[in-house]
Amino acid sequence: MARQDLRSRGSRREQILNSALALFVAHGLNNVSTRRIAHAAGISQPSLYAHFATRDAIAVELCCRAFETLHDLLEQAAGSTTDPLEQVHRIGRTYIDFGLRNEAAYRVAFMLEMPAEHVDENSRVLDAGVRAFGVLHRAIAVLFPDPAQAGLTSQSAWAALHGLVSLLLVRPEFPFADHALLIDAHLSHLVGWLADRSPVLKQPKNST
Repeated sequence: MARQDLRSRGSRREQILNSALALFVAHGLNNVSTRRIAHAAGISQPSLYAHFATRDAIAVELCCRAFETLHDLLEQAAGSTTDPLEQVHRIGRTYIDFGLRNEAAYRVAFMLEMPAEHVDENSRVLDAGVRAFGVLHRAIAVLFPDPAQAGLTSQSAWAALHGLVSLLLVRPEFPFADHALLIDAHLSHLVGWLADRSPVLKQPKNST
């Protein structure tokens, strides 16, 4: 019976998270209450509080889950090759695919404004996001040994990936080129930019 209760509790928790995810994406965080989430999940508000103390705790859980999933996918992409430029290309491809195939999770993780007053909860989200970003940073750091340059370049590359994903999600009415061609061009430009700027790749090879 105890095992069944645990399964039921886990299922109810997932039900709350799934309902909240849909509401946050459709209406924004500030326009959604725990009462509304409970109603969408088909449970009472006290039942919701047995799993999450606040609406923002639900948002934090969703954000962290999205970043953790993204991190694991990016690690797999990075581990599939030892060439740093190809690593960046595969990391970028994986990032874009994640965003476009998991729109709700991406919007919550990257495009949902968290209340500033929840410092501890926001720190959890920040830590999860920085961990995912760290996969790209490590690949680019091989190309840019100076830590300051590596950090700046990695953040610029991360922003470039986010920019494309967010535009494709938020402005679908824009007359974009074929998405596959656009993504290929975006990644090629990014990798080419890194190759042109990398002091490691500009070093002359020792002649024998």
